[in-house]
Amino acid sequence: MAVSATRNSGHGFGTAPVFLASISTILGAVLFLRFGYAVANVGLLGAFLIILIGHAVTIPTALAISEIATNRRVEGGGEYFIISRSFGTTIGATIGIALYLSQAISVAFYSIAFAEAFQPLAPWIEGLTGLAFDPRMVSLPFVVLLLSLIMVRGAGAGVIGLYFIAAVLAVSLLLFFLGRPLDGAPQDIPLLSKIADADGFFLVFAIVFPAFTGMTAGVGLSGDLANPRRSIPLGTLTATFSGMAVYFFVVVKLAASAPPEAMGSDQLIMGQIALWGPIIPIGLACATVSSALGSVLVAPRTLQAIANDRVVRWQPISDFLSRGSGSANEPRNATAVTAVIAITFVAAGNVDFVARIISMFFMVTYGSLCAISFLEHFAARPSYRPTFHSRWYLSLLGAVTCLLLMFQMDPVYALLAIIAMTLLYHAIRASRASNRDDLGAIFRAVMVQATRQMQIGLQTTGDEGTSDQWRPSIIMVDGRTFDRASPLQLLTWLCHRHAVGTYLHYIQGLLNPETYQESKKTLEKLIQLARDRANGVYVDTIISPSMRSALAQSLQVPGISGMENNAVLFEFSDQDPPEVLQEVYDGCVDAAATEMDIMVLRHSNVFFSNRDRIHIWLTWHDYKNASLMILLAYILLGHPDWKEAEIEILVAAPEERAAGEEAKIDETLATGRIPVSPRNVRIFPTDANVDFSQLVADHSATADLVILGFTMPRLSSKGVELLQRHAELKDVLFVCAEARLTIE
Repeated sequence: MAVSATRNSGHGFGTAPVFLASISTILGAVLFLRFGYAVANVGLLGAFLIILIGHAVTIPTALAISEIATNRRVEGGGEYFIISRSFGTTIGATIGIALYLSQAISVAFYSIAFAEAFQPLAPWIEGLTGLAFDPRMVSLPFVVLLLSLIMVRGAGAGVIGLYFIAAVLAVSLLLFFLGRPLDGAPQDIPLLSKIADADGFFLVFAIVFPAFTGMTAGVGLSGDLANPRRSIPLGTLTATFSGMAVYFFVVVKLAASAPPEAMGSDQLIMGQIALWGPIIPIGLACATVSSALGSVLVAPRTLQAIANDRVVRWQPISDFLSRGSGSANEPRNATAVTAVIAITFVAAGNVDFVARIISMFFMVTYGSLCAISFLEHFAARPSYRPTFHSRWYLSLLGAVTCLLLMFQMDPVYALLAIIAMTLLYHAIRASRASNRDDLGAIFRAVMVQATRQMQIGLQTTGDEGTSDQWRPSIIMVDGRTFDRASPLQLLTWLCHRHAVGTYLHYIQGLLNPETYQESKKTLEKLIQLARDRANGVYVDTIISPSMRSALAQSLQVPGISGMENNAVLFEFSDQDPPEVLQEVYDGCVDAAATEMDIMVLRHSNVFFSNRDRIHIWLTWHDYKNASLMILLAYILLGHPDWKEAEIEILVAAPEERAAGEEAKIDETLATGRIPVSPRNVRIFPTDANVDFSQLVADHSATADLVILGFTMPRLSSKGVELLQRHAELKDVLFVCAEARLTIE
């Protein structure tokens, strides 16, 4: 289905505002105030490395935003919209609120930085007012004026301001590049020169990092763009790479024009180098204005988009914040809230603590965007059809880099940011009317894709490994699921840790709308039953004219894990009519034809009693079965219900072979590391006069589970009577191995 790539929304801006909002934020206060400090402390090569590491975050993020923005119609809210529509509203709102707060407080941060541009005028201001210069004398009027302008005139006035600011920034940088080197500047461009007692690399990186957080500023205008699918990628990527180029040229110019000591002692060193010095404070003022303006334009739109999604139950608050003004839906109410937050932090005068948390929230946002892009690549959903394509490895690089840098910059603040995000997530989830833990369809798609790849991989290898790597992949078809608990419970125990299980509830009939609807209702009950038992078994239904045909169908398909099924489990009760035993017999014959290991559970009403004793009976007929019987008992011990149980191995063998059989058992247990004490291995010399059934009854009547072996030739000759023996026992598991396993 074709989807239009264009729409009319808000002001209907083109690409230029996206570029200007991003580039004017990128070329911000950090560039003018702290790049000289960076070169002085880590040298030119170190500064290059900082720029490269910073862009290892920004470039993948810009590419991810560009890709995701071209896949679907991006509406107001920018990054919040992208995240919420991919991860789900709860996750989106969590990140969106953190993003909004960082944007809103950034207005205060840039306003305070704006006041730094007036430091050269401090003596004049003190003489004029008779008061000691306080940056708040500038920052408070500035933030009030800026916010008032946006509230009264809207985004249109802000965009006009961006054009003017971008022009001043361009002139400032041009005059800086045209400037002459200072006295004492190196003759050649030094690569490693830095000051004595220099700050560490990652400390410098943490201080400079805010310079790399501006490339997504234009995304917040998404609701006011005529064609966001075109404007966001073009504007964002152009600004990102343009800013990167400017950063490299600036640090080279600084290293060539001033000695490290001068750069380290004068934060306005660019003014000393520039062709006309005052242009740098002017540029700094414009840079901070642009950054603040970008945040003012974006933050209210993020908050408005969050409120539009009604993520919380407080309806009046959502209505107030989501309300827009005029044909362009200007978020004036959200701007008013942003103004209160910004003015509060400007009045405080010190946002160092908050600024560090902001950096962490930005990292979380960027990492999330990169993670979304990576997961979308991995999920390979047909609905994901972006017109712009990034690369999965770049997105993965961005996500991993964000996580590592958070803890490298400041582990404490990184941990605080993660804790804050976790608490916020649970608060939003608890307040939502729906209370869903909705990580979104993307994770389901990833799981489907991962399962598909594993299934194909397992099949194409064509190698199930050596016997010591063997694990049961068990299938069971049963129509009496809701009448008896023992069969599914046994499969659950076996599949708790070591085995893989598929349980199919049999529905008799032909496949038609009626039986299909019945199967859907039954499946819901099965899933609930499995959930209540916390089992690791995959459950489903199968519709077929007969149990035998249902089994035949099931034996020919792979297990849910992608492994070929290698074992089948049947069941019957002591009270079942003869036709049930005949079904089990026929099933064993069919399973043997497919080279399956066969298990038949004959269960009683005691439901495995106390689950503390498992008896394994071995005879001279069980050469192939012995290892599988022992391994199944060991697997049962892995479940908490059987953790206190003991395995006893009882061997009935001719007297002349008794010693040899005991030695074989001891060797198998020792080699295979099976937790069976030697005192629990007992040998019973037998001859033709010994009644094996009576021997078993005498020693295992009180055992909670008895495991007995059989062979298909004996089952063929004896028929169902073979499975009816040992009536004195509680629950019995008959085992027939297709081939002998070696336990190593």
